[in-house]
Amino acid sequence: MSFTIATIGPAHSHAWQAARRYAPEALLRLYPHLPALLQAFVAGEVERVVLPVYNTREGENREQFRLWEGLTNGHWIDNVVLPDHLSLGVAGADVTPAELRTLVGRPSVLRQCEEYLAEHFPDLDLLSVHDIDSAAATIRQRGQRDHGLIESEELLQVQGFHLLEREVAPHNRTRYAVLGKEPAPATGYDATVIVTVPLSDRVGMLVDILGEFSRRGINILDMRAESDIKTQKLRIYLEAEGHISEPTLTEALRQVEDKVVQQPRCLRVLGSFPRVDMRTKFIRSFGFIGTGAMSGWFADRLAHEGYQILLSGRSTELTPEAMIAQVDVVMICVPISATVAAVERYGPLIRDGQALILLAGESETTLASALIHTGAGVEIMLVHNLWGPQAATMKDKNAIVVRTPRSGRLCSEFEAFLYKHGADIWQDSPSRHDLLMGIGQKLPTMVSVALAMTLQDNSITGNDIASHCTLTSLYGILAMARAHSQNPRTYAEIMATAGDGRKVVRDFARNLAQVLDMAEAGRIDDLSRLIDLNSAYLGTSHLQNWMNQARILDEVLGRAG
Repeated sequence: MSFTIATIGPAHSHAWQAARRYAPEALLRLYPHLPALLQAFVAGEVERVVLPVYNTREGENREQFRLWEGLTNGHWIDNVVLPDHLSLGVAGADVTPAELRTLVGRPSVLRQCEEYLAEHFPDLDLLSVHDIDSAAATIRQRGQRDHGLIESEELLQVQGFHLLEREVAPHNRTRYAVLGKEPAPATGYDATVIVTVPLSDRVGMLVDILGEFSRRGINILDMRAESDIKTQKLRIYLEAEGHISEPTLTEALRQVEDKVVQQPRCLRVLGSFPRVDMRTKFIRSFGFIGTGAMSGWFADRLAHEGYQILLSGRSTELTPEAMIAQVDVVMICVPISATVAAVERYGPLIRDGQALILLAGESETTLASALIHTGAGVEIMLVHNLWGPQAATMKDKNAIVVRTPRSGRLCSEFEAFLYKHGADIWQDSPSRHDLLMGIGQKLPTMVSVALAMTLQDNSITGNDIASHCTLTSLYGILAMARAHSQNPRTYAEIMATAGDGRKVVRDFARNLAQVLDMAEAGRIDDLSRLIDLNSAYLGTSHLQNWMNQARILDEVLGRAG
């Protein structure tokens, strides 16, 4: 189906190229500037519009808020991201850089080339023009050897200019918005743009607005604000992940309008569209070995980021062997006791250039096996997420990342995914991870199991505990209840982990025996001194922080009791 599309001229400019890339067969009309472009769209002269909204070197389009005011009957429906290959052209084949006295370009182009101009031509005059075709014709007709023109290579060649230097602004890309008459349907990997009317002042309003998105796990891709020219009140531009048809996003916007801003019709949805990422992604696909709840938890969130996801395991038709050949990153997410065996079996199938990321709770043995059973060109990293599949988000939850000398850009991209979603990332060595997990998981689990055994040995019931337990002693009971109310295999796997965590448990057993001997001998002064020594080692700041947390928990438990 053919339609008419419009953008900013001239022909062969970057905007022209973006429109051609979006709709090669469409009838293309060119306009001299953005107001004329939007006016033609609103008047129904064209069906689609392609206009620049962001440049990696220049930033956002400075006219953006005023542009959206004129968009009364359309929707932002798509995007085009185009690399801007700017070149320096001259009118004569034998012109040298030393002859140049004036450089000519459109305002946005000259801004994008500021770094290049400051380094190579700091003393030349800069002439900003809007009609680049006329400027090029003037230089050529007058034979102005001392004038250079900065534009796309294609336009310079069409105008008959000779290239003096290519790629004068590297890493230069522009995002173009595509406007249409009908809203875009959801794709599963979308973003939505919202702008506000001028807002009245209120302390903490911006924080409260962002909080409505954050608590629902909605990531903000872009945000900016400026004062309205007429009223000098604040206007906010937000680009959030998700489609406007999704209930979580709809509810967040409703809360912002009704509860935070408290100003009817203060939000305007410009449109939802397939999400665009200005950053370079090196990963296209993830494949999971293991189909448990935690694999599904990560798979869902990675799919929402636009990655292709393949799941393989004992219950799937797709085998791990077949899956590995199709993905960029292999994720092993199986019980702790089965992880090394999975690495030994499937590691040799992973090709150089792929990555193996281990979602595991034991590090030393697992990583040693991974480094042995994969090729030198395979990236290796271990991630231990300290939350379960019941968690709604990973925000403010601990994620332990154990990198290796073979962790590269694919591993870094997955780590960036964790960071983006709010995980608190901690970097560990393999031995350090296992030692600390001995304190954080292995020892508490063993104590909980031993405590339950002790209750049984002494015929102590839950009713007995309720009538004789203080708030302090209740902490251990609650931990015991957690370990005995969920999947016992999970906690058995934790207790059986190898690595330096075993040393923690053995040291605890030895110290417990020592404390027991001192207590049974009635050495109260020695026990007091021991507590003082422990307090000095732990430090006042940590003790105070933990004590504050304990008081909060005491308050909650007190109300519950």
